[in-house]
Amino acid sequence: MPYTRRATAFVAGATGYTGREVVRLLVKRGARVVAHVRSDSPQLAEWRQRFSAMGAETDATPWEPAAMRGALGRVDPSHLFALLGTTRKRERALGRDGAAGYEAVDYGLTSLLVQAAKDAGIHPRVVYLSAAGVGPGSRNAYIAVRWRMEQELRASGLPFVIARPSFVTGADREERRPTERVLAAMADRLLAVPAALGGREFADRWRSLTATELATALVKLAFDPAAEGKVVDAAAMRG
Repeated sequence: MPYTRRATAFVAGATGYTGREVVRLLVKRGARVVAHVRSDSPQLAEWRQRFSAMGAETDATPWEPAAMRGALGRVDPSHLFALLGTTRKRERALGRDGAAGYEAVDYGLTSLLVQAAKDAGIHPRVVYLSAAGVGPGSRNAYIAVRWRMEQELRASGLPFVIARPSFVTGADREERRPTERVLAAMADRLLAVPAALGGREFADRWRSLTATELATALVKLAFDPAAEGKVVDAAAMRG
C-alpha cells in the first residue's frame, strides 16, 4: 500500500474567531495542526494551553522573514491557512489608522507568510481568507489591500483557494463587536426580501456566516482538489 503523507496545517491567525474554529476542525479531521500565535502576545501561555487541549501544537515564530521561513521549512505544511486581519479599534489602540493597519497586517503579514513559504522551498496549498466585494479599483483601504494580496497569491506559483465571505459573526464571539453584529443582523433581515423573490443566490452571497460555518467551508475547500485556483463566495460555502 503506498505511503500517504499525513496532512499538516499551519494556521496563521489561529487566535481569531474563525481561526480557532479552523484549528479545532482540522484536529478533528486528523491533521497535524500548528497554530501560530504572535510571539509578543500577552495571552501566549493561555493560547498554548488552549491549543494543546484541542490537540494542536503552538508556534510563536516572530513575524520576521527569516524566522518565518525557517519555521515553515521545519513544519513543512501541506496546507497553509492565511486568516490574518485587524480592526480599526485594534489599530487605534496601536496609534495607527485603519488604512495603515490593513496595509501592515491584512496585506503585509499575509504577503510575508506566502513569501516565506516560497523561500523555504515548500509548496503548500494556501487557503486565503479574503472578503466579499473584493475586486479592482476600490478606494476602500480594506478591499484594496485584499485585492492586492489576491493578485499576489495568484502570481505566487503556489496552489491556492480564496474565500470571500461577508460578515462573520455569532453569539459565541469573545471579542465584542457590537457595530458589526448590528450591521450583520440588519443585512440579514434586508436580504430576506430578495431571497423570498427568487434571489437566493445573491442573498446567500452577502448573508452573514458563523465561525463554524466559515471554518467548516475553509477546511473542506483546503482538501477539495476541485477547489484549487478558485475564488469562493459565501453562497458556495453554505450547506
